[in-house]
Amino acid sequence: MSFSDFHGNADTVHRLRDMLARKRFPHAVILSGARGSGKYTLALMLAQALNCLTPTETGGLPDFCGQCANCRRIAQAADLDARFSEAVETREGLREADKKETRLFVQTHPDVLIIPPDPPQMMIKVDQVRRVIDTIYYRPSEARERVYIFTDSAFMKEAANSLLKVLEEPPEFATIFLLSENAGELLPTIRSRSMAFTLCALSVEEVERELTMHRPEWKTAQRALVARLSGGALGRARSFDLDGYIRARTDALTMLNSALLSADHSALFKITESYRPGAEGREKMEYLLRTLYSLLRDLMFLTSGAPALVRNTDIQSQLAKLAEATDFDWITAASDGLADVERGMRRNLLRSLSLDAFGLALGEGWLRAS
Repeated sequence: MSFSDFHGNADTVHRLRDMLARKRFPHAVILSGARGSGKYTLALMLAQALNCLTPTETGGLPDFCGQCANCRRIAQAADLDARFSEAVETREGLREADKKETRLFVQTHPDVLIIPPDPPQMMIKVDQVRRVIDTIYYRPSEARERVYIFTDSAFMKEAANSLLKVLEEPPEFATIFLLSENAGELLPTIRSRSMAFTLCALSVEEVERELTMHRPEWKTAQRALVARLSGGALGRARSFDLDGYIRARTDALTMLNSALLSADHSALFKITESYRPGAEGREKMEYLLRTLYSLLRDLMFLTSGAPALVRNTDIQSQLAKLAEATDFDWITAASDGLADVERGMRRNLLRSLSLDAFGLALGEGWLRAS
């Protein structure tokens, strides 16, 4: 594996590699872009390039071999979801007192530390940043550079302030990567001490071509649908749960049909009863809400006269019928109603009742008047 395996954003990758070649790589790098745009993959590749034992060149710029001990050990962290789950499972196995004091990290190489958001709040916490502070000023043991990768920009206030102290006086042998869907979430003082790069979305055609190789079991229409739904994020497209999305979309369409085209709400209640408490129910609920947002966005495109922007192209005729029964104000109010459901989830309100209330409000028309 090498930089040639990274798809898209060639100019950004070229700039980063050029800085490596001139030995002017910044001590702190912000990589921003949509979920699945390749931020984490690129950060790991740069960590390998910084520490490769037998570096190579491609196109006249530095590359990593992918075969040396450092490259292989760093690459073991490539499946972040799996490594994160392992870390969570390890912590759950500790005594209750130790569990409270233990923070999550992913580390497959002694000089490369990956810092994910810590559950249940899913934020970077101060103890995680303190671990960085405690180790960053020691010279690396097996690599040329210590590398720290923060996989999310959701920092608790004290954690962000602690990180700022490191960025003000960084050691010459350490590099920090800050990954974010929205770099604006980071403190302005952190952004001013870092060099920021944005990974842009790939075209639908580029994503479809990649899916032809990586998901050959999908039909052409399915690959076209996922390419649009992924928003140009190749990582999201490759791991897209198409069957789960279709199931959630079926429920979402039933809710919208019940609200806009039918006075019979029995189908709505049948669906909402299936959204039960527990972790599995929460995940199912979150998937439904994301899918509802997706359909509302497509309805907005149709009512605005921009059908070319619709992502759920395989059901565009169904969406067109729904769009005829609504308007922009209704869609806006429906989106606000979904946000209320999300807030209710954070307060642990009963999911089925929240969905019942949301679905009935859609159908009773008060949203249209608001």
